[in-house]
Amino acid sequence: MLKAINRPTSCEIRAVIKFLNTRNVRPCEIYRQRSETYGENAMSEGMVRKWVRMFNEGRENVHDEERSGRSSLITEESKKYFSIFITRNSD
Repeated sequence: MLKAINRPTSCEIRAVIKFLNTRNVRPCEIYRQRSETYGENAMSEGMVRKWVRMFNEGRENVHDEERSGRSSLITEESKKYFSIFITRNSD
């Protein structure tokens, strides 16, 4: 029985997909091996196929790309604002 790897990172799984894909392993076999190693819920077969397609189209990076939209970081300005707000409303 193989030992499962718990809580893998997305880029770890993508690196495995990239490696197996360069060795001409078919997407369904990549998914099967991924399921044995990382468990059934790590990544769907459709996502494995999507990543294989992207690597075949020339993608090199296994990390998430920058996305547009609202930043998830808290700015210094918002920290000051909430600190003042909490101090004033703590009574």
